[in-house]
Amino acid sequence: MAPQYTTTSELLAAAARRRGMDVEVLPARGGAGGAAGRHGGHYYGGPAFAAHVADDLGVALLEPTDDWLAALPVAYTRRRITLATLGEARALPGPAFVKPPTAKTFPAAVYAVGRDLPTGPDLTADLPVQISDVVTWAAEFRLYVLDGEVRTGSQYATFGRLDSAPLHGHDREGAVLEFADGLLAACGAGLPSAVVVDVGLLSGPDRAAADAWAVVEANMAWFSNTYAADPDRALDVVLRAAGPRPRMAARDHRFCRAVRPSG
Repeated sequence: MAPQYTTTSELLAAAARRRGMDVEVLPARGGAGGAAGRHGGHYYGGPAFAAHVADDLGVALLEPTDDWLAALPVAYTRRRITLATLGEARALPGPAFVKPPTAKTFPAAVYAVGRDLPTGPDLTADLPVQISDVVTWAAEFRLYVLDGEVRTGSQYATFGRLDSAPLHGHDREGAVLEFADGLLAACGAGLPSAVVVDVGLLSGPDRAAADAWAVVEANMAWFSNTYAADPDRALDVVLRAAGPRPRMAARDHRFCRAVRPSG
């Protein structure tokens, strides 16, 4: 595990120990420590730290492709989503929701105009971003998906405010799973075998989109908050999403992140 403590890392570590697994928190200086060269390991933590240790650990980090969300049929997104560059986003004349596709290089947010987007040495004009219509989410759910099946999940927000609750037993559980099953059957081949998919219920004045389920985004399971999901079931997904490279399925090769920084 990366050295930064989170409640999710604590929950996943406890779940791993219950299985008899060893859990090692790596040193903050960015080395693999005593885990270097040990086979059969897995990883949980941020991508910046992973760039320094994943090769030494021999783990394959699976993540969705940058264009998966933008390429989805509108029946699953209920809004316009475009894959563009940060330079193009800076020229936007009006409000839009802008985010990096999977990385956390700048805050995902609604920006009133493109020139309000943050600047910095790493925020180059060619950086890929997603630009989407501004919508209101009445409720948002995180789903841990393994081999096209939802293993566990959690509500994590209502109307943009943190509001976690287990998916199991939730009054919207049936609707969430019905939408997710249809999505994964139709578009799941474009995702890694282990991934986190966020879905939500739209609300707003546009009746074509209001009260409809849609995909929020997809994320790497090895760097996602479990919220109120079952940590034991979430761990199944995390272990596959960042596991030993020799065990990586052929279908997942195209989803494996290149981690060794150049130079």
